[in-house]
Amino acid sequence: MFASGCNAYNVQMRLLVVEDEPDLLQSLADSLREDGYAVDTASRGDDGLHKAKAWDYDAIILDWMLPGITGMEFLKHLRREKKTPVLLLTARDTVGDRVHGLDSGADDYVVKPCSLRELLARVRALIRRSSGHASNIIEIGTVRVDTGRKTVFDGDEEVVLTAREYALLELLALNRGKLVSRSMIYDHIFDEDDDSLSNIVEVHVSHIRKKLGKEFIETRRGQGYILDG
Repeated sequence: MFASGCNAYNVQMRLLVVEDEPDLLQSLADSLREDGYAVDTASRGDDGLHKAKAWDYDAIILDWMLPGITGMEFLKHLRREKKTPVLLLTARDTVGDRVHGLDSGADDYVVKPCSLRELLARVRALIRRSSGHASNIIEIGTVRVDTGRKTVFDGDEEVVLTAREYALLELLALNRGKLVSRSMIYDHIFDEDDDSLSNIVEVHVSHIRKKLGKEFIETRRGQGYILDG
């Protein structure tokens, strides 16, 4: 149903997909996970809203017609508490539907079926804008993080990172100058089915420092990490 064409290295952050069609929900979640995203799912609007309020997702992909509560009701309740970027993915394709969806609090609107490549590009743009970055390129000293191509350069030399290392670096870069707690890293990089936590964050930070310099990521003991650059 989705035309894939994305880089498997594209580990991003944590998404919530709320969709009541079982096959579509599974297909979309599997495709996003294969592309490196941490993905939580819900097949009912009320269950999805509970998760959306409990976790700080980087973006939510939301169907309009849902059991429990509709996508419009979901947006109304969510917007009272959170500004999480929401992409409406729905078969409703009239101009009036689009206007209603966007005016109700959605940040973008995609009519299904659509290509996975387009969907991912729109999700990346939502996350980038919500973090205050108009460009794909984030510069920290001599290091350039390209969130569109999912590449990292130190000067003219490309730095090869693992998928998880890139996900962590991108999260820190999008929050440059802000303290990122360990719990925030867990929430954004690992999905609800991932039990490989332990000291994995410290391990990834250590690996990134080996590749970009031991002073590149600052540790705030007992608080988290920060990129000052």
